[in-house]
Amino acid sequence: MSISPADVLANRLRIYARRRRAEKLRARAMAQPFSSHSAARLLLVSQPERIPQSQIFPFHHYAKDLKRLYGAEVRESDTWQVLAGAEQRAKGASVVAFQTPFDIPDAELTQLVDRLRADNPDARLVYLDWFAPTDLRNAERMDPLIDLYVKKHLLKDRTAYGQPTRGDTNLTDYFNRRFDIDEPGQCFAIPDRFMAKLILGPSFATAPGILPALTGRRPTSAGRNIDLHARFAVGGTPWYQAMRGEAEAALAGLSDLTIAQGEGVPLPRFMVEMRASKIGFSPFGYGEVCWRDYEAVMAGAVLLKPDMSHIETAPDIFVPWETYVPIAWDLSDFHDTVRRLAADEPLREKIAAQAFDTLHDWLNSKQFARSMAPLFS
Repeated sequence: MSISPADVLANRLRIYARRRRAEKLRARAMAQPFSSHSAARLLLVSQPERIPQSQIFPFHHYAKDLKRLYGAEVRESDTWQVLAGAEQRAKGASVVAFQTPFDIPDAELTQLVDRLRADNPDARLVYLDWFAPTDLRNAERMDPLIDLYVKKHLLKDRTAYGQPTRGDTNLTDYFNRRFDIDEPGQCFAIPDRFMAKLILGPSFATAPGILPALTGRRPTSAGRNIDLHARFAVGGTPWYQAMRGEAEAALAGLSDLTIAQGEGVPLPRFMVEMRASKIGFSPFGYGEVCWRDYEAVMAGAVLLKPDMSHIETAPDIFVPWETYVPIAWDLSDFHDTVRRLAADEPLREKIAAQAFDTLHDWLNSKQFARSMAPLFS
């Protein structure tokens, strides 16, 4: 497995340029107050970290579409500055879409919402859930505070919400039971009116480091000398470690194939390797949808992943044998499926192309802005 240092350097520069563009768009949106003549004024109250910002970036990238469709101006403030009362520009919005830390205490949440309502008394309040799991753990406490709730991915079967699980999520429930891990049960209550507030938003496809690649030219299938890309972390909570450890152990049965495995590789090299790979294996993380799903597609590798038929996200790249290849959650068909894909270049080319085109066409359209219509209704 030979990786060109020049390719890694070029990729590092691309990643840096994309990050800088996102930072400039965010800085511009944070530096200006709302103008007095806009028909709609959208204030994003956000977390600065990489995962939350993947949900925020499209509002800036598609700002012109939001302006044309809804007359909306987009501004941004930092969650903690607003909470501390230090942000004076975060006022006069007609829509406030806000994020919080994963584990924000009730008192701080109430303080934040009170501050947002005081500074934006006529605004529609929208919660942006950037968290990895599909659960709605914040439904009960958010319901009386907000008008809408945007989530990056949802369970297709909405009746699965409000059901008890071993651990916090559907994934913890399955893998705790599979590996006989004792974790306390959990049941997150769903208020009757809450489901009507749900809006499905895009996932990592709109991240600053991913969206630009997916709006460009589709990668070719040439030069792919790695059969399977399978770099992922294994350590974590007991159920996560057991799940990822099983995935890592499954690689041992494919010693005749060229596999990129292990962890700790910087992103520039990781993506050069993915671009040289035929198949990108993406086990579940703490949620089903992972960065690697989109990194595989943007690199032109076939996405191989535990079955996603229970998940709804947009745009949908989880169409079996059309835009990704599903395997059983217990990995019982892992070896057979990898060998089938490794041996069938036309099939790989078709699936990889269809996945890329699905994202490319969606991201080059006005679909993001249209999906956010309820914010401005």
